[in-house]
Amino acid sequence: QVQLVESGGGLVQAGGSLRLSCAASGRTDSSLAMGWFRQAPGKEREFVAGIRWSSGDTYYADSVKGRFTISGANAENTVTLQMNKLKPEDTAVYYCNARSNILPITATNLGSWGQGTQVTVSS
Repeated sequence: QVQLVESGGGLVQAGGSLRLSCAASGRTDSSLAMGWFRQAPGKEREFVAGIRWSSGDTYYADSVKGRFTISGANAENTVTLQMNKLKPEDTAVYYCNARSNILPITATNLGSWGQGTQVTVSS
């Protein structure tokens, strides 16, 4: 229903910044919620940040609050994640997600998913 493509991952030194982008295509509208999740090797997927288009409300995991910022452009169906003050523990594959606005924003097993983009933070 919704196709998602992530970009912007890479290797960065601790304390540095990266900006991830997610381009959505297909049936998209203001009823969707979109966000970012991540999964480190051998660990479970976890919620990072999300946005509900209808209200503009944003949500962040405690581990990234104050360092990461999620934003988007409705007309372009694009969501970005600005990541500042990166830490080695931020190293993971980051996945873009889209789901119905009525669903929980932090659930890790709902909606449509992108292929993922690797973020590696060195000490």
